[in-house]
This record gives sequence, structure tokens and C-alpha cells, in this order.
Amino acid sequence: MKTIAVLGGGITGVTTAYALVRRGFDVTLYERNRYPAMETSFANGAQLSACNAEAWNHWPTILKGLKWMFRGDAPLLVNPKPSWHKISWFAEFMAAIPQYGPNTTESVRLAIAAREHLFGWAETEGIDFDAKHTGLMHVYRNKADFDHAAAVNPLLEAGGLERRAVTPEEMRALEPTLVADYYGGFYTESDATGDIHMYTHGLARAAERRGAVLRYRHAVRRVHSDGLRVTITAEHEGRETRAVHDAVVVCAGNASRDFAAQLGDRVNVYPVKGYSITVNLGDDASRAAAPEVSLLDDAVKLVSSRLGTDRLRVAGSAEFNGFNHDIRADRIEPLTRWVETYFPDVNTRDVVPWAGLRPMMPNMLPRVGRGRRSSNVFYNTGHGHLGWTLSAATADTIAGIVESSAATPSA
Repeated sequence: MKTIAVLGGGITGVTTAYALVRRGFDVTLYERNRYPAMETSFANGAQLSACNAEAWNHWPTILKGLKWMFRGDAPLLVNPKPSWHKISWFAEFMAAIPQYGPNTTESVRLAIAAREHLFGWAETEGIDFDAKHTGLMHVYRNKADFDHAAAVNPLLEAGGLERRAVTPEEMRALEPTLVADYYGGFYTESDATGDIHMYTHGLARAAERRGAVLRYRHAVRRVHSDGLRVTITAEHEGRETRAVHDAVVVCAGNASRDFAAQLGDRVNVYPVKGYSITVNLGDDASRAAAPEVSLLDDAVKLVSSRLGTDRLRVAGSAEFNGFNHDIRADRIEPLTRWVETYFPDVNTRDVVPWAGLRPMMPNMLPRVGRGRRSSNVFYNTGHGHLGWTLSAATADTIAGIVESSAATPSA
């Protein structure tokens, strides 16, 4: 097993291609866009946040979702129109509730492991991605939410994460721009932020320098494995192309479900839409008033991250609405209003809205491993809201699995 096809040029596909080429494989990456990281990996919340690894398979989350169902600006919104995909996903989501604790801890473990690879690769390849190591602070407005967060701490600690409670006074000392009254917070010093698009673009160029072939504008239409070879059929500039590889790693985000079905597997990824705004800080007053520490406001489920000196990214929302890419004004407005309310000296005249579809598995853990039907089919997909945070760890893991498979006679 020498030549490996990687399907998908987002953060997961690019990190996978890079990890494979470092192990000496001949790698060809297929991406339908003109550049890497042009979809879900374009403008996310920017947090590399092990502390945000709590699984959603929890009764309080479900109850909040039911309460918010008919609010257009709700943090979690479910289109009630049924589909088999949505019904099957939510059935599996509910079935995973008993695994809430172990899955939270496993996500934390992966997130911590990812840091070493992600920052190490950036240093090795000289990638500038506006990284900030100022930590991440969860802020809580009432005792009930703060107490819930305290109850999650043992799960985070079991995964190896240190997160400490902070008083309102300590919160303002850590982030002087905070002016609202909060009950308290939790601060994770080891978490960081960075621009996912810049990082993915830089790592893609590094993979190419190391010998990977990056086939942009190649929309994969069909993928087939006979157990020995994988045939990739793609459309490029109106023409059909076909190539044969020894193996394939599916890192195609929400398209992974369809590719898995073609390969005889089931990967029940669902597209969960998230929104963000990038506030361009064009004056000194705005730059001084915008937070440096990354924040997660639990009451409204919004996150903020400072990117460089002149950008503030604010992101949030989980919308179950199928393959819908619309940027809705009623979903963007709460993000802008949050900035104007809590950081009133930040000028919001220059705001860039965005929406992306997170590929999410029902149990909130990515699918990483070999396919069930063919020994030359592998998956690294379904990272949900933690794609940026987990990507480097799962890329290294799947590359190791491919390497082990290549070393066995059956491969």
C-alpha cells in the first residue's frame, strides 16, 4: 500500500494528507474547491478548545433545544421538517446519552494530544496563523449554569485538562475589557486560538512541498474499492477524470456519508450549521476595546476569539436544517448584538458574516479508523464543532493506522 487518496481539502483532509506524506506515502488529495479550507474550515470560532469538549448528548441540552425550537435567534435550532437522515441521527444521538461522560473525557484526551502535533507542525513548516496563547474563559451569568460547569470539571480532568474557577474580579483581571456582571467563570490557560483557514492553507502548501499532489477543482463523483485498489472518479473543469490508488482516506466532511455508502459503510454524519462574524477592528478604540482572551458565553452559546491585532471572530449557533448554506440575518444579528452589548466601544460597521456546515456524528466523536468492507478504506471524519481542535490528533492516528495496515501482508 503506497499511494493514498485523501478525499477533502478542509482541516481534516489537509492534516491527514500531511501526516501521511510525513510517513513516506504518495498522497493525492482531492478537493472540489479552488483552494483548501473554503467551506467549514473557512471562518469558524477559531478556538482550539479542549475545555469545550463536553458532549452534547445530555438531557439539559435536549431540554434547552426543545425550549428554543420556535425561536429564530435561538442558540440551538431544529427545523421540524422530518427526514430519514435527521430522524436516524437523532435516534442515535439519544442512544448515546449513557456515553456522555466517557465521550466527553475522550474528546478532551484527543484535544490535548492534538496540541503537540498542531503547534509542532506549524513551527516545523513556518506557518503563521495568528495563534494566541492567552487561554479560554467560560463566563456564566447565574449560579445554576456555573454549578453545571463545575460538575463537568471531573470529566475534563479525567482527560488530562486543568481548568480553574475564577471570580468576577479575577475574570476582569484576566480580561480587562469585560464590563458585564457575571456570577463567575472557568479559565483554561492551556487552550489557544488561531485562524483555521490560514493554518490549513499553510499546511497544504507544506504537504505539497513534501511531495503530496493536491488536486483542486476535482469534485469526486464516485469512489470504488475492490479490496486491492481504489478507483476515484472526479469531475475537473467539465471533464471526467479517473485515477487508481492503493487506498483511500475519507475526510470529506458532510459528503463522507455518501462516499461511505458507495464503499459499503455507514457513516451517519449530519450537517449542523454554525454562523460567525468577523469584526474588522479598523480604529484604535475598537482594537483597545476588543477582548484578547478567548471567551465562551454559556448563556447564549457564543464564542469570541481575537485574530491578530485587527480582527475579532464571534461564532455560535447550532442549526439542524439539512444541507442549507443560507446566511440568515436573524442568526447573524445576535452575534453582532452580543458585541455591541458587551463590548460597546467596538465599532461594528465592518462585519463579515459567514455560515458553515459542521459534519457531526451522533455520539459527538469523530469516526477514525478502517472501513468495515474493505481493508484499503479508511475514515477520518465527523468531528463536529471540534474539527479544528481535534484535527491534528486524529490525522496522526489515522496515518498510523494506514501505516500499520500497509505493513501487514493482507494490505
